[in-house]
Amino acid sequence: MIPVKGYAAPKVKVPLEPFKFERREVGPHDVQIEIAYCGVCHSDIHQVRDEWGGSIFPMVPGHEIVGKITKVGDQVTKFKVGETAGIGCFVDSCRHCPSCLAGLEQYCEVGMVATYNGRDKEGQPTYGGYSNQIIVDENYTLHISDKLPLSGVAPLLCAGITTYSPIMEWGMGKGHKVGVVGLGGLGHMAVKLAASKGAEVTVLSTSPSKQADAEKLGAHHFIVTKDPAQMQAAANSLDFIINTISAQHEYNDYLPLLKLDGTMVLVGVPPDAPSLAAFYLIMKRRRIAGSLIGGIKETQEMLDYCAEHGITSDVEVINIDYINEAYERMIKGDVRYRFVIDMASL
Repeated sequence: MIPVKGYAAPKVKVPLEPFKFERREVGPHDVQIEIAYCGVCHSDIHQVRDEWGGSIFPMVPGHEIVGKITKVGDQVTKFKVGETAGIGCFVDSCRHCPSCLAGLEQYCEVGMVATYNGRDKEGQPTYGGYSNQIIVDENYTLHISDKLPLSGVAPLLCAGITTYSPIMEWGMGKGHKVGVVGLGGLGHMAVKLAASKGAEVTVLSTSPSKQADAEKLGAHHFIVTKDPAQMQAAANSLDFIINTISAQHEYNDYLPLLKLDGTMVLVGVPPDAPSLAAFYLIMKRRRIAGSLIGGIKETQEMLDYCAEHGITSDVEVINIDYINEAYERMIKGDVRYRFVIDMASL
């Protein structure tokens, strides 16, 4: 077994603290990565606080992982020692169900193995990227370009793919008007990616102070959702809405903004089920859909696309011992737009 240092939540609603544990030895198809940076996702907070239920403690969060490969198994063909690599939200799946065979491992019908707060095929808990080392099968590992700063690339492994996937699935791009609800970690990536595809992007936010940032990120329009006049003026104007909000809010506030046959895609998960007025869907044949990260093939495609177009996440790099303060700031929305842990500080 390989000794590893990290930070963990020892139990629910307890601050994260230093934690030593062991990872498996490098197997024939595994790569070992020395973690350089790990992004901090809002889902980390949900899970260390057991807000979704079923959390496993002690928990080492983190699924936006980038670093250097230090060792490879003797049957590895896709990676070499010294290469920069990344790990996203899952580290395994059944590999044989229709979803896995279609390259949609995130929808594995047996259940994908989450990078942390999951159980591997031996039933052991998985530990994530708030640590200095990780061992993962090469088939669930991603190539990372050295063209871009690694700290800004790390959040692409969740925030990037979570917004890229629906943009590609629904073909959002030139000639489309796309609304983005919320300008946080997910929202700012949705703006960058949709704009890069040629879409006319409108940010929908409760905070007028975010307008300048939205425009810098590539948004063409900004609507203050608390202003009834602005919302009324935008009625029936959008082809798509990417809803990134994970706090409690009303879907009914946004559905009237969609055109005939418009679609609102949910990528944020509110703690309680929001209300939904069927009238808003029926009268304009509107749709609500959901999207979950992306498969390995699509995630690699997204990373290559971002490298080609110079797209990274806007980040604030922190030391690992600041993580509990970072969580409190995230809850208050006080980050532009993603915390990333420098693992050299561990």
